[in-house]
Amino acid sequence: MQAFKYVRRAFVACAALLAVTIGAVKATAQAPSPSGVKTVLLVHGAWADGSSWAKVIPLLEAKGLHVVSVQIPLTSFADDVAATQRAVDLENGPLLLVGHSYGGAVITEAGNDPKVTGLVYVSAVAPDKGESTLGLIMSVPTPIGAELRPDKSGFLKLTPKGISEDFAQDLSAKEIAVLTATQVPANIAAMKGEVTNPAWKSKPSWYIVGANDRAISPVLEASLAKKIGATTITVPSSHVIMLSKPKEVADVIIGAASKVNSK
Repeated sequence: MQAFKYVRRAFVACAALLAVTIGAVKATAQAPSPSGVKTVLLVHGAWADGSSWAKVIPLLEAKGLHVVSVQIPLTSFADDVAATQRAVDLENGPLLLVGHSYGGAVITEAGNDPKVTGLVYVSAVAPDKGESTLGLIMSVPTPIGAELRPDKSGFLKLTPKGISEDFAQDLSAKEIAVLTATQVPANIAAMKGEVTNPAWKSKPSWYIVGANDRAISPVLEASLAKKIGATTITVPSSHVIMLSKPKEVADVIIGAASKVNSK
């Protein structure tokens, strides 16, 4: 009887060791290459905050990527680039920067950091030197322009109609209501901020065009993607692709990380 207890204890110990070993193997298989991208920094656009990536984050983390959603203040272009740079400084490289909408201008400037190995644009602007978000958007006007309301301090908000019809028209009524209630006003000074050194000129880039975008023209998006030489896909989506088509967005980011890993 005593011998049976010893055998049983040994069996339990071996089973526990085996479970730990299998778990470690799975974790290793899931994790990115040690020499490749470990971290993805997500930069939101105007009239949004870091929670706009809520559907994409778990999909990236499931692939073993460390994800940080940067909270930019939308007070000025310099402030937003500085907030992104602080987030980059806190992470170990290499990493990817992902920008939505106005966030594309931010990653274009902040992406010059040596830790950044690639840029992913999601229905985003990708300014050249001396270009601004506002200048690019106004070059090909969209319906959302009529739904912007400035306050006395120079901050812009979208009307409920602007959000429901031109910003997020393919989301559910509940999601649209949340976006309307939580939108973060953007300072016109941020939109006018000019890029000084476009990172896409020296870093590989990817671009997701929103075919049904009524905030930034899909024609403009496609032309920007071509100009910067980005690997490009087009998705049937509103401006907020990361909320309406999170899997497609995550797949592009994961693919970008994989491409960078393989170099």
